[in-house]
Amino acid sequence: MRARKIIASLVMAISALVVAPPSSSFSLPQNLEGSLSISGAWALYPMVLRWGEEFRKLYPRVRIDVQAGGAGKGVADVLAGLVDIGMVSRDLHPTEVERGAFGVAVCKDAVVPTISQKNPFLARVLERGVTREMCLRVWVSQEATSWGHLLSGNEKAPLHVYTRSDACGAAETWAAFLGKKQEDLKGIGVYGDPGLAEAVQRDPLAISYNNINYAYDPKTRKPVSGLAILPLDLNGNGRIDDEESFYQSRDSIAQAIARGAYPSPPARELYLVTRGKPGNPLLVTFLAWILQEGQRYVAEAGYIELNPEKLVEGLKKIGFR
Repeated sequence: MRARKIIASLVMAISALVVAPPSSSFSLPQNLEGSLSISGAWALYPMVLRWGEEFRKLYPRVRIDVQAGGAGKGVADVLAGLVDIGMVSRDLHPTEVERGAFGVAVCKDAVVPTISQKNPFLARVLERGVTREMCLRVWVSQEATSWGHLLSGNEKAPLHVYTRSDACGAAETWAAFLGKKQEDLKGIGVYGDPGLAEAVQRDPLAISYNNINYAYDPKTRKPVSGLAILPLDLNGNGRIDDEESFYQSRDSIAQAIARGAYPSPPARELYLVTRGKPGNPLLVTFLAWILQEGQRYVAEAGYIELNPEKLVEGLKKIGFR
């Protein structure tokens, strides 16, 4: 009996050390009304649309306008006072913080390399994957010019390399994985996540990258028709081992990101950014709701929830009690 009491005491002591997740409910202000304007990262666009829809069920007199256009546009718009919130799919730059950018992490996702399902070497490419070093030779030095370079063979078919033409978090994150910056990435420039996915779908010899919510179909949760996800050969042994094979569905890669099996970058946190610490009650309530009630929609929308400590940190950052 004494042993059981000791064990119970230890369990309680350990539990006290664990940071509890944010409460599943909190006291909402009454009768909020007004409007919020949001622009920026394609990566966050579907998630913020969903959050806006759910938030307006609580506050039907609130209007939320969401426009995608890239992370760079989101930061520029919010700092210029053109919108209330910028959607940003990368860490803020020090110069942006100096100018007043105030970011709150709201969820996670990742960038994945993509090729066409019509690729003539598809089976072999998926079996071998691609290493970080090979990606550097594709997008940066451009030493890899044919599919034979990727396959260590004699295939002469040229690599058609695509990248983003707009300032965006996807390109910044992919470049960070390679130890570079977006301006170091070379290839045929295409605007926006949807445009990049469509370019690869049309071109059997294409190689590119996309945010996972544009690489995977939201309904089937499988890769978008016409696209194949190019696995990363993380241990560099020339093949995709079982522990590296998690691209079959959006759920499987989300689980890999959550447990750290998919590297960061190209996994990353996604941010909502304001100009200075938010003080507008509607804006603060919207952000606080996202960090608490809004997290219930994250997984079903194909994103990855932040850990409880990060959510608590965000609530404290915006001054919500």
